[in-house]
Amino acid sequence: MTQDAGPLTVPQAIRTRRSIRHYLPDPVPERQLAELIDLALEAPSSWNVQARFVVAVSDDEGRAALTRATGGQPHPREAPVTLVFVASGQAWREDLSDIYDRARRNGAWSEAFVSGFSRATLDFQRDLERRGLLREYAVKDAVIAATYAILAATSMGLATSPMNGWDEREVKRAIGVEDREDLHIAMLLPVGRPAETRAHPGRRPRSRQAFTGRFGHAGGGPR
Repeated sequence: MTQDAGPLTVPQAIRTRRSIRHYLPDPVPERQLAELIDLALEAPSSWNVQARFVVAVSDDEGRAALTRATGGQPHPREAPVTLVFVASGQAWREDLSDIYDRARRNGAWSEAFVSGFSRATLDFQRDLERRGLLREYAVKDAVIAATYAILAATSMGLATSPMNGWDEREVKRAIGVEDREDLHIAMLLPVGRPAETRAHPGRRPRSRQAFTGRFGHAGGGPR
């Protein structure tokens, strides 16, 4: 998987991606990192509220702080940049007019649609709040964006390792949001050139993991 060979297709990226723990110190070019983040932010989000954010941590102090937050794991220390995916359970309360204006200009949403959609968005979010699900929904959106970043990075010849083992308070302190109770850490994603090669450990067969119509159906999923 090299840049000389050109970008990988989506199926190629999915099949060749491995979680890498050790990285070369080579920095990720600024333009490539910007493109990677842009692609991550193309991910869909609930009601297009886009309640997920990306913090790119590349300075020595920040990487050391993330290493401590992950219990001393090597990924954030060795990778030249770690993307921290942050979710907001309260973004829907903010002014969303720029989102609606952009959709109008792009011809994606009509004025009538925006009017009904904006009301429905608030109703939906208030219902989530009543059920205590605001954080869960926001984190889901942030994880979808992180998955986009994983595949985009792989297609560019970069390695990643999605991390879900960390102290949220320490991660929030590392990126300067320790006082923001409305923000939640969804994923850490070290990015860089791999310093190791990892074989595919394999996956269970589709017949065991996928079903048709109902969970556990003996059909074993699509043929």
